[in-house]
Amino acid sequence: MNTTPTPAPGPASRLPEAVSETPLVLPVIEEHAVIRREVVETGRVRLSKTVEEHEEALNFTLLHDEVQVERVPVNQFVVDGATLPGVRYEGDTMIIPVVREVVVKRLLVVEELHVTKHQIPTQESHRVVLRQETVQVTRDSAAPEAGAPPSPGADS
Repeated sequence: MNTTPTPAPGPASRLPEAVSETPLVLPVIEEHAVIRREVVETGRVRLSKTVEEHEEALNFTLLHDEVQVERVPVNQFVVDGATLPGVRYEGDTMIIPVVREVVVKRLLVVEELHVTKHQIPTQESHRVVLRQETVQVTRDSAAPEAGAPPSPGADS
């Protein structure tokens, strides 16, 4: 094998003669930082919802109306040419005249019905079942990947 000696590397041996006389231009490199957001899972959240029922007693007052009817005898004739007596009120009492024709062709008020309305309160109690929801939050912390910092936008 034949080997020829190569000249020692140096500035003169790398550049041709014509190039070494011209000014040398070196490019200037500038770096720019680019900031990106990356979602990194740092843990998980598990929500568990349960519905609980409990019985509760409700106490309340109910109102109902009762009517009392009283028959009051009157036995008075209506004046000739007068109009028939109509329903009238005296306080809480409604008065309804009852009329009957007699042979003389005169009107006789036989009786009046006095109707009075009363409100009667009664206390009631009922048991009802009420439901209530509860939510339990459990955090499962996952170990972040090696070298990856937790993401600033992630909720921990």
